[in-house]
Amino acid sequence: MPNFDEIDIILLRELRNNARIPNKVLADRAGIAPSTCLARVQRLERAGVIIGYHAELSATALGVGIQAMIAVQLEKHVRGLVESLQAHLLKEEEVLSVYQVTGKDDFLVHVAVRDTDDLHDYVLRLVDRPEISRVETHLIYEQARHPSLPVYR
Repeated sequence: MPNFDEIDIILLRELRNNARIPNKVLADRAGIAPSTCLARVQRLERAGVIIGYHAELSATALGVGIQAMIAVQLEKHVRGLVESLQAHLLKEEEVLSVYQVTGKDDFLVHVAVRDTDDLHDYVLRLVDRPEISRVETHLIYEQARHPSLPVYR
């Protein structure tokens, strides 16, 4: 694990808030030269700390009316079933994220759909899978996301 200093933490927080921030602005916010800033960001990328950049999309603009977390319990806990179900879920266009979890559920599946009919259809497709014993759907009213991850030194 890289040894983070205060500058690295500033760079990571700023990039997490806005991955398209110009290098000069990023450097100014960190109080370093643009060339130093670029070198530090590249070092964080090579070290695997920064693993990618993405665009945040508007669910409303894309026609998504409902998001839900679907708790999934497996019939049996066999590595092959777990891995194949996760791979299958990640290919579904409705699925935003898949979390393998502990507790009474085995997976939490974050989905985005147009409406309740689409959600119902998706859940029915899930329960048709033989490796799934139970699902429980939780509608998401609102999503708030912290703009950063904690950085441990």
